[in-house]
Amino acid sequence: MSSAALPTRPVPRANVLAIEAYVPGKAHAGEGVKVHKLSSNESPLGPSPKALEAFQSADALEIYPDGSSTGLREAIGAAYGLDPARIVCGTGSDELINLIAHAYAGPGDEVLYSQYGFLIYRIAALTAGATPVVAPEKDYRSDVDALLAAVTSRTRVVFLANPNNPTGTYLPFDEVKRLQRGLPPNVLLALDAAYAEYVRRNDYESGIELVATCSNVVMLRTFSKVHGLAALRVGWLYGPAEVVDAVNRIRGAFNVSAPGIAAATAAIRDVGHLEASVAHNETWLPWLTSELTALGLTVTPSVANFLLVHFPDLPGKRAREADAFLMQRGLILRRVDAYGIPGALRLSVGTEEANRLLVATLAEFLGKTGTGHGA
Repeated sequence: MSSAALPTRPVPRANVLAIEAYVPGKAHAGEGVKVHKLSSNESPLGPSPKALEAFQSADALEIYPDGSSTGLREAIGAAYGLDPARIVCGTGSDELINLIAHAYAGPGDEVLYSQYGFLIYRIAALTAGATPVVAPEKDYRSDVDALLAAVTSRTRVVFLANPNNPTGTYLPFDEVKRLQRGLPPNVLLALDAAYAEYVRRNDYESGIELVATCSNVVMLRTFSKVHGLAALRVGWLYGPAEVVDAVNRIRGAFNVSAPGIAAATAAIRDVGHLEASVAHNETWLPWLTSELTALGLTVTPSVANFLLVHFPDLPGKRAREADAFLMQRGLILRRVDAYGIPGALRLSVGTEEANRLLVATLAEFLGKTGTGHGA
């Protein structure tokens, strides 16, 4: 190559430039209003008081944390009856998603996920140099037949969010097993169960059973949702020994902070706080669904701690206009245009005050009255 053809400055790889950076939910509204952040599916009850106490007690900040998160892995193992040696902790489940993509896929390989799957899957695939492949969904629900039809000889990883974000839908355990059975043995099925604790359906299983019986399945979990520790960024995976070994080879040596380890360990042991968080969701998720449906809005049935709310395609009543109206009142929801759903907003279940204010404000926006009661 002649010197004239060389770039004049360092140039990132083409696959990196193809990434659209992930945009978190908004955190700020208009001036002079109380803000209710319902855009990121955070716990309205916050963290366990025991987790807060453990966090505040972790004051030896000059010392590196335990690089293996030993105490946290043992606490997770005790809570779920798992072998701690088959658990890896990470900086949220996002880091673990990226580690899996890097460990198992690269240039020439494919990473498969469903149409409305978590945006991080595409970013992780491209970052690893692999090709992201999308399988269509039916009624905002992952379609096992479509996923299997999209598998090729180049497929290396299939990511399945179950329940899915941003739709809140889920696949029953029988369907997840059918997906696993249909995959070639060299394809890793990564079950992203970030919202598993909220699901109260008899036909749901987070992935623990499949990991225990299959060599090509890994399960991902997080402390950012029901445990209320989003600010600390702690996640974990449970997988076959070979997957654990591969991920441990490429993860950062001290990827979970000492305060994060301490708080997460206390959080998973505080069963009472977890049950209170789930009970709050069990009360307000159906209430919000009922109230919003009564306003004439379409709500995708959800088993998580959020709802996908669809707005009419009418001037002045569209999702974009609803979002602006709600922002003026301090209610921050999540636009889902990046998922290809511009006609909807994603709503996290909030406090009682936030939930009632949301319904009343949407009633005003839509020109309806007489809502926001009950529960």
